[in-house]
Amino acid sequence: MRGHPDRWPFRHKLNLLVGVPLTVVAALLAYLIADQTAQSREAANAARLVRESVEVAKLVDRLAAEHQQAVLLSVRHEAAVGGEPSTSAYRTAQEQVDTQVGRVREAFGERLPETEAQALKNVEGLAGLRDTVEDGYLPANNIDPAYTDAASQLIDGLALDRNPELATTFTGNLLDSLLRSAAAHSEFETAVFSASTGDSNALIEVIGAIGAYDEFTHQSERFTRFATEAQADTFAGIRYTPAQSVISRQFAELQIDPGAAQAGSPAEVAESLDRALDSYDSYRDQAKTRLSITTSLIDQIADRAEDASDTAAWRALLLLGAALLGFALWLVLAVLVRRSVVRPVVALTGAARQVADVARRELARVADDDAEDEGPPRLREMPVTARDEIGELAESFNEVQTTAAALLERQVLSRRNVAEMFGNVGRRVSNLTSRQLTLIDAVERGETDPALLERLYSIDHIAVRLRRNADSLMLLAGIHEAALDAGPTSLTNVVRAALGQIEGFQRVELRARSEAVLEPEVIGDLTLMVAELLENAVSFSPADSPVEVTVAADGDDAVVVVSDHGLGMSAERLAEENARLIRRERLDLVPTKVLGLFVVGTLARRWKIAVTLSRTPGGGVTAEVTIPSARLVTGSTTATTSTPALTALAGTAKPAPEPSGAPATGPVPADAVPADPDASGPLPRRARRPAATVPAPRSGDAPAGPGAPSSARPLRRRVRGATLRKGGAGDDRAAVVPDRPRVVDADAVRDELDAFEAAVERAHRESGAVPVPAQNPPAQDQNDPPEGAEQ
Repeated sequence: MRGHPDRWPFRHKLNLLVGVPLTVVAALLAYLIADQTAQSREAANAARLVRESVEVAKLVDRLAAEHQQAVLLSVRHEAAVGGEPSTSAYRTAQEQVDTQVGRVREAFGERLPETEAQALKNVEGLAGLRDTVEDGYLPANNIDPAYTDAASQLIDGLALDRNPELATTFTGNLLDSLLRSAAAHSEFETAVFSASTGDSNALIEVIGAIGAYDEFTHQSERFTRFATEAQADTFAGIRYTPAQSVISRQFAELQIDPGAAQAGSPAEVAESLDRALDSYDSYRDQAKTRLSITTSLIDQIADRAEDASDTAAWRALLLLGAALLGFALWLVLAVLVRRSVVRPVVALTGAARQVADVARRELARVADDDAEDEGPPRLREMPVTARDEIGELAESFNEVQTTAAALLERQVLSRRNVAEMFGNVGRRVSNLTSRQLTLIDAVERGETDPALLERLYSIDHIAVRLRRNADSLMLLAGIHEAALDAGPTSLTNVVRAALGQIEGFQRVELRARSEAVLEPEVIGDLTLMVAELLENAVSFSPADSPVEVTVAADGDDAVVVVSDHGLGMSAERLAEENARLIRRERLDLVPTKVLGLFVVGTLARRWKIAVTLSRTPGGGVTAEVTIPSARLVTGSTTATTSTPALTALAGTAKPAPEPSGAPATGPVPADAVPADPDASGPLPRRARRPAATVPAPRSGDAPAGPGAPSSARPLRRRVRGATLRKGGAGDDRAAVVPDRPRVVDADAVRDELDAFEAAVERAHRESGAVPVPAQNPPAQDQNDPPEGAEQ
């Protein structure tokens, strides 16, 4: 048995596990057992209601006896000559009725229908009629309706023909017709007796007897349709009794001459009453026989209902037992089948989970965490434990694992090769730009022509930008060179060194409110980070607007804030870029045009530096760089007064010998960094970049800057502005930083640009024209943003 299910197809196993429980349990338990249980419950309720209705049948018989006593007492009042007739028999009949009312309430208890309760109250409401009959004569046609209506309401209150629990077996119609036929027969007997007493309304009583007998005949036929043959024969016994023969003979005599039944005087009434009393025992015997037959039939009906209840209960039990047996057999079979299915599935799940873990780790490499790529994982083979579809799936899964491992190995190798290529290209570009800067420095030292120096300085700046791009390229390749050739340096000098790597540094205003000192290992990366932020700020803001850089302290941390006044970014774009500065992404999987911010985010995550972008009031972007205290020399974040923007960078010029005697001026070279007044030497360079040779100061050279110590190495003579408009002695600030521009609505300008671009795109789309890219792209302007410096 254990080996046989292993050869079954997997779909057959599923059909067996799913189809059998649904068919057997749902069909047998849910439908048959529930249906049989409901039938048993309904039959039991019907049997109880039938047995309780015996008390109602007795109450109807007691009402008929009281009705007869009421008619008899009324006739005695009419025929009495001196003295009042005795009311003891009438009151005895009343007591029997009241006692039977209590038994009916006791039999039904809380299940007593509301309509039946009202009918019982109507019976109790006959007290007024009773008092009237006891006081004097009352015609029979005034007595009959009260008692006949009370009896009819008692039967109607049971609602036997409208009870759904009795409808399925026709028990309700059978019992209802039995009770109504018995009531009609008792009404017939009372009417015949009342007419034979000689009452003044005897003719009306004869007519009432005819109607009651017709109702009895109708209900008898209805009973016969629902009853069994034996029950019909039993009920027919009501008509074939000696007492019924006497009553039938009197009824026939009344039908021959109805007018003769009505007496003309009290004496005649008394005479007719005596003759009626002679046969009154026959009426009472017939009432007893009728009640006996009725109660017997009710018991038979109740027994049949109980038998139906018991039969339905046994069927439900048998079905339940069969269902439990089938479920037990199914359970044993399911265990065997389950073992043949679960074992390979569990093994397959374990192998799939291992693949998922490997895939999760590989997806985690989307983050640029500077981690070295590991070799491809070795996935364990999926064991083939069955010869069915699961076994075939396991073999296919093994093939998928082998293919996936090969693809992953090729991906790791390709990524490593691309990173190595990026690193080699970055190193080559860095070495070439360093050599280029050395050659440019040599040419600058021997050149005195201001116009040529101006061009050489522009080439100098471009070379520095190229070297910064090479640094970014090596960063993206995962190369991290932490070797340094100097000690701690102030944060202000790092910002100045970053200014030396961008164009348009003249627009930058530097406010140093702290002289925090950085640890050596973070200096190179922080310089690159600040340079990228400054390049973005200068490139994406108007040429006549300043860029503010503030160096301040925030508790034990240091903060560098770079603010521009351009168009800035939308709120959605700011949120996207701020998220990118935090989360780790691979550039090859999540490409972006914001390469500069990608480099900033990579460096920020490497050194746990917080970088946040926000909107500048009035338009523009503000970048806030928070350097944690762990990267600072302890106790170095002391507040200082504000310093001029770039006095040390743009204004540290010195005279130089000139062949023609005319003073030559030029800009500060992009790679020249002013000396820190508190440091003993120039800003150290990263170990991977060869340091440019700085010549010894010539005779007559000025110191590097105001307040610089005598041990500081001075800068070469590079005075920018010889070819620019000259100002007065007090215009140094104006030559470096232009006036603030007129404040415009950045959102409005951005909306206009977006609308213009959308209109151009819509025009191309509607005309069907496809814009053709230029074969020779225009040369990049000096202020155009370099690749990787976009915002």
